[in-house]
Amino acid sequence: MSSGRILIVDDEPQMRRFMRTTLVTAGYEIADAKTGEEALIKVRDFHPDLIVLDMNMPGMGGLATCREIRSGTSIGIVMLTVRNSEQDKVSALDAGADDFITKPFSTPELLARIRAALRRVPAAKSGPSKLRLGQVSIDFGARNVFNGARSAHLTPKELELLRYLTQHPNEAVPHRELLQAIWGPDYGDQVDYLRAIIKSLRKKVELNPEEPQYIVTEPWIGYRLNGTPEPE
Repeated sequence: MSSGRILIVDDEPQMRRFMRTTLVTAGYEIADAKTGEEALIKVRDFHPDLIVLDMNMPGMGGLATCREIRSGTSIGIVMLTVRNSEQDKVSALDAGADDFITKPFSTPELLARIRAALRRVPAAKSGPSKLRLGQVSIDFGARNVFNGARSAHLTPKELELLRYLTQHPNEAVPHRELLQAIWGPDYGDQVDYLRAIIKSLRKKVELNPEEPQYIVTEPWIGYRLNGTPEPE
């Protein structure tokens, strides 16, 4: 019995062969693509449960491919990066990736990240589908945020994080609690994940992301949603 269907997208043949062999041995059903354009076709035909996507590819790059996939699906996406930089992490998460792995990586790390992504549990969907927070309107069903005349589409992780914060208004929610609520129990120390998502989310929610009004940092603790959301 298959452990899941995974699409590998990487322009390096050796990397595709390595991941295919590793993941088939681990019980996964695998398809691969060497370009972003080919990946979009495979997503439609193969219907993967998860995509392992290289960030740096010729032609349609990984970020553009991620955004295109994200525009129509909530499939889990793990991005492969070659630099362990804050900007790469922000770019990957902003494009809609759920997680990322820095090359070179070990087989145990790859398998652990894939298991975590496949079993991720979205934040509870109880509560109103539409909320208003000050001048901000949040439509969880459509994954949209409206701030005055400006609207923005939320990635799955942005949506889960914002939903969790709205369920704990005016509370200082610790980093570890947020990480485990959004990414799962194996996470808790990856504060850079939160910083990246918060930075991206503030661009969509706040009028001035550099001086946030709603998503406030609690130094040395975590983050707080400032205000009490009301159902629309």
